[in-house]
Amino acid sequence: MNFDLVVLGSGPGGYVTAIRASQLGLKTAIVEKESLGGVCLNWGCIPTKALLKSAQVFDYINHAEDYGIKVSDAKHDFEKMIGRSRDVASGMSNGIQFLMKKNKIEVIMGTGKVKPGKKLEVTGEDGKTTEVSAKHIIIATGARSRQLPNLPQDGKKIIGYREAMSLKTQPKKMVVVGSGAIGVEFAYFYKTLGTEVTVVEYLPNIVPVEDDDVSKQLERTFKKSGMKIMTNSEVTNVDTSGEGCKVTVKTKKGEETLECDVVLSAVGIQANIENIGLEDVGIATDKGKIMVNDYYQTNIPGYYAIGDVVPGQALAHVASAEGITCVEKIAGMHVEPIDYNNVPGCTYCMPEVASVGYTEKQAKEAGYEVKVGKFPFSASGKASASGHKDGFVKVIFDAKYGEWLGCHMIGAGVTEMIAEAVAARKLETTGHEILKTIHPHPTMSEAVMEAVADAYGEVIHI
Repeated sequence: MNFDLVVLGSGPGGYVTAIRASQLGLKTAIVEKESLGGVCLNWGCIPTKALLKSAQVFDYINHAEDYGIKVSDAKHDFEKMIGRSRDVASGMSNGIQFLMKKNKIEVIMGTGKVKPGKKLEVTGEDGKTTEVSAKHIIIATGARSRQLPNLPQDGKKIIGYREAMSLKTQPKKMVVVGSGAIGVEFAYFYKTLGTEVTVVEYLPNIVPVEDDDVSKQLERTFKKSGMKIMTNSEVTNVDTSGEGCKVTVKTKKGEETLECDVVLSAVGIQANIENIGLEDVGIATDKGKIMVNDYYQTNIPGYYAIGDVVPGQALAHVASAEGITCVEKIAGMHVEPIDYNNVPGCTYCMPEVASVGYTEKQAKEAGYEVKVGKFPFSASGKASASGHKDGFVKVIFDAKYGEWLGCHMIGAGVTEMIAEAVAARKLETTGHEILKTIHPHPTMSEAVMEAVADAYGEVIHI
């Protein structure tokens, strides 16, 4: 069992890394303890999008009359929605198995542990161990739902994201703690199906990493749908001794008690760095993350780490990019370090949220004099025709040189639009060049051009 490169973990960091290594002529193996595709394909990105699509279709049906269509007595089947989501995840995982065979990557199922001397010990389900050696070992073990002392997850009444997408019955009332991407996506899903949802956020805004204008717009839309939003609030205790849950929330006005069937803890993630042999090898960690350089090398030669186990954004596409950068460097290619300020973030509730670069506040704090433009979808012909007028596109430019500092979107389908800003920023495109780029009409993407025009005092449609 000797290889040029072994990857520990087969999520979107691990399996992409393995495929790129194989393409570059390295004899490659991947070690996985559960299911190929990791959390993203099996319990994260993919199955959640399947659930959200079901909710979106149900929402469309409930508003069919807005489009001149009469539908009577539409009902959703919660169990079938969950079943469809699991089927989608299963299909994607099977697809990864095909890609492993196609790229001649050895798949070793079992729990891996790094050892000194560029070795890995893999323990199978039967308890038997196999030793694997490689010139290069890449750790890509991902992360899990973060546990808080006052929110101990029991998998039944206080749950994490895994249980949230595989509940047997739909709860009547749910409290969602945390309003990052995971929190607001599940809040939207369950609210759309009729669950009474309360979102509790410790910080002043929901989706707190987003631009303030985006956060406020999403809060308005959620409240309009009947969702309860509690910001500047903290869950201090959950009493699960009765039939449901009694949630104690500390607010600026005092304590409040919420009653619900289920509490979803969506307070972030925790890297899987325990019991994988880091201490045996002497690999340095800090604040629960593996320390690496710009090319993902640890302090011990021959050992690397990528994805959620290293500092930076915990996103599937970031893990993939880090893995590719890492193996291309190993293969001797000329590679540039990743620009983490040009990584897009997407949230798939309705309306969707997508962003890249500086928020307006961050740009000003960084010392830029800014030009800011904003175009509301209420002024977009395509948005009006499609019945989704909530939201806007906001752009931030450096007033001096025209550099595109940031782009923030909230609205229907904006996760498919953000790549324009990412590519333009990578190419150092200026506001003037975007203005002179003809966008098709009628489309949602016209709003990007119009927002830029607004920043430069040339907007036509508002």
